[in-house]
Amino acid sequence: MNWEVVIGLETHTQLTTASKIFSGASTHFGAAPNTQACPVDLALPGVLPVMNRGAVERAIQFGLAIGATIAPQSIFARKNYFYPDLPKGYQISQYETPVVQGGTLSFMLQEGGEPVLKTVQLTRAHLEEDAGKSLHEDYHGMTGIDLNRAGTPLLEIVTEPDMRSAAEAVAYAKALHSLVTWLGICDGNMQEGSFRCDANVSVRPRGQEAYGTRCEIKNLNSFRFLEEAINYEVRRQIELIEDGGRVRQETRLYDPDRKETRSMRSKEDAQDYRYFPDPDLPPLVIAADWIARVKAGMPELPGAMRERFVQDYGLPEYDAAVLTQSKGMATYFEAVVTSAGREQAKPAANWMMGDVASTLNRENVDIADAPVKSHQLALLLTRIADGTISNKIAKEVFAAMWEAGSDSPSLADEIIEAKGLKQISDSGELEKIIDDVLAANAKSVEEYRAGKEKAFNALIGQAMKATKGKANPAQLTALLKQKLG
Repeated sequence: MNWEVVIGLETHTQLTTASKIFSGASTHFGAAPNTQACPVDLALPGVLPVMNRGAVERAIQFGLAIGATIAPQSIFARKNYFYPDLPKGYQISQYETPVVQGGTLSFMLQEGGEPVLKTVQLTRAHLEEDAGKSLHEDYHGMTGIDLNRAGTPLLEIVTEPDMRSAAEAVAYAKALHSLVTWLGICDGNMQEGSFRCDANVSVRPRGQEAYGTRCEIKNLNSFRFLEEAINYEVRRQIELIEDGGRVRQETRLYDPDRKETRSMRSKEDAQDYRYFPDPDLPPLVIAADWIARVKAGMPELPGAMRERFVQDYGLPEYDAAVLTQSKGMATYFEAVVTSAGREQAKPAANWMMGDVASTLNRENVDIADAPVKSHQLALLLTRIADGTISNKIAKEVFAAMWEAGSDSPSLADEIIEAKGLKQISDSGELEKIIDDVLAANAKSVEEYRAGKEKAFNALIGQAMKATKGKANPAQLTALLKQKLG
């Protein structure tokens, strides 16, 4: 049977406030257990929560960035469940009236080798507090509870079930991660739990309108685990149904060591949590002038920057989309173009998406920490453009620049000079080299004159070899054609 996969994501995004959502306790990561949990976080008798204005403003920023409706009035609710890391016995969240409603997020996805623009509809984004953390290791067979994280502000971002593959879900998650870090509302540190996804996965026969029974995979804190977990769960559900079984609605965990999902508990419905408005918190009122002030302080958004790169620099849509996937890459690119000139925009984009990106990935380095600075790359591009070096030699120079880690603005020139890499553009010198190559490769000359184009490429290769790759390729090609008549 031909199956269709249906995926929706819920993403818990930790907000970058210095204090917690309802108390003044610090949100700094890495403190000794239970040293950053104040009486409000511990739910001691008589304490009252107070809303963190910074958390609200970050939620407003996100809502504006995705074109959502910012609720003029939203309500906080108590989500009741009992777990050792939840001191109050309930979590303060939003249920019926979230602060952010609707919105969309668009991103590029490769389909059949072609880039396609995809758009996912968002259902809502609501503010809530995080729970504490259960520590199961190094406690002599016991479990410890660390309440430092209790009360940390979260924005839970929920999509419609719009995604149809694990690759699409990962592309959406990466786009969302890029957006929240771009805005500065989340540091995006997945290892520390600042950005973690729950995936709701179901399958249905292709053409069927009704959704299948979904399972939720909790707390996926890497893009690789997200993709692996979804792919495993899709296979599990299809095999289960085809073998005559049925999928049970449940919450599952992903085991990255065994690369499989495991049942955790039966999936709760909203009524199981007994939501009701929190009597200790008044409605959150967001006036239009507050939204306007937040909007005025927001950075240029990725979508607007993408359009500007196309219009101002003449970049293809795909290039602009790739470069604006992260604020760091976009900023670096613009700095290169500012130094090298707008005519170098496309070469700069090619280098950013090619050698720069591959080196960053290989070395596991962020663009902000790249040893080759934007003005240094700009000079390298200038030396390609003015014929000092070829593109091939430029790759060698770039690698040497990366290894050098020098702040010298003329680093590219220094390396070109020290290694003797200047391109040979002297016609007389090139002609002599070509004559020697033709004399030594009479068979290739005959084949070319007999109509075999590949023989010409062989002759070019021999000439480049003779110059150790330093010949001006365009000039070499023109002179060789001239010599061959």
